Amino acid sequence: MADVAEKAGVSRALVSIVFRNQPGASEETRQRVLRVADEIGYRPDSAARLLARGRSRTLGVMFTVRQTFQTDLIEGIYPEAERLGYDVLLSATAPGRSEAKAVEALLSHRCEALILLGPDAEAAYLDDIGHRAVTVSVSRRVPGARVDFVHSAEGKGVRQAMEHLVELGHRRIVHVDGGRGPGSAERRRAYRAAMRRHGLESEQRVIPGDHTEQAGIETGRLLLAERDRGLALPTAILAGNDRCAMGVLMALTRAGVEVPRDVSVVGYDDSHLSHLMPIGLTTVRQDATLMAEHAVRFAVERLENPGLEPREAVLDPKLVVRGTSGPPPDGAA
Repeated sequence: MADVAEKAGVSRALVSIVFRNQPGASEETRQRVLRVADEIGYRPDSAARLLARGRSRTLGVMFTVRQTFQTDLIEGIYPEAERLGYDVLLSATAPGRSEAKAVEALLSHRCEALILLGPDAEAAYLDDIGHRAVTVSVSRRVPGARVDFVHSAEGKGVRQAMEHLVELGHRRIVHVDGGRGPGSAERRRAYRAAMRRHGLESEQRVIPGDHTEQAGIETGRLLLAERDRGLALPTAILAGNDRCAMGVLMALTRAGVEVPRDVSVVGYDDSHLSHLMPIGLTTVRQDATLMAEHAVRFAVERLENPGLEPREAVLDPKLVVRGTSGPPPDGAA
């Protein structure tokens, strides 16, 4: 700032007035100061100014590498945060980098609030984080933790998918479990409840998996190996998420199984992956933009109104029917 003042021939205080956009400098002086600053490459350190006032106005976002739905959420977080006057700082979890490390990195950079995308932490740890900083958990609800929650009505989404498959005539419907992934327990319970409701309890089957393509590939290989031993393939597969559904599709189509003629496949999330296939994926849509907006607003509202208690937003999912679901093969229902 002193360099700008010297080159522009004004006082450092006047330079400060210009960059704070405060009255006290003529338009000619203002333009000269900005021109000089641009020439020498000076940029005001907004973070330092905010920290001097005890604020960073930064939201820290924890996400998991390679989870495509979480990248969709991040796309929605940025514009809403910027609209409300906040910056965003990202910290990823990955093999070898725990959630605790990702969270501590955000707190060490003085993020005022945390938005955790699909956290896998124990309830006690989430509660501890919630007492250290304003915290929002997206896609995972943990009763008793002092954090805000934003998630879709998982059970409602699975019911829509199951109604769709049953109305098409399917009975042998398999669910690939999402393991500890966000929403997995609710989706698993809803699948079992739907099978009971439609009188298909004897056909129930949950295959252990997770929210990755590899889990879907392994499920496809398992089912194909069973077919080779004389067991019938299921006529429909409800995957834990879109990535898992993609893996199932890869394994089946490579083995010559036609989707949906031989087997229908349904995902969950409606991440951008579901649109990138030659045949579009039937899936349950979670509105990533709306979820992101709720998460940012919850965080900012509690920052600016510290007396607010944590809240919960439950958003309606919607089944999106594309090309991977159809009637079961003749005689195979």
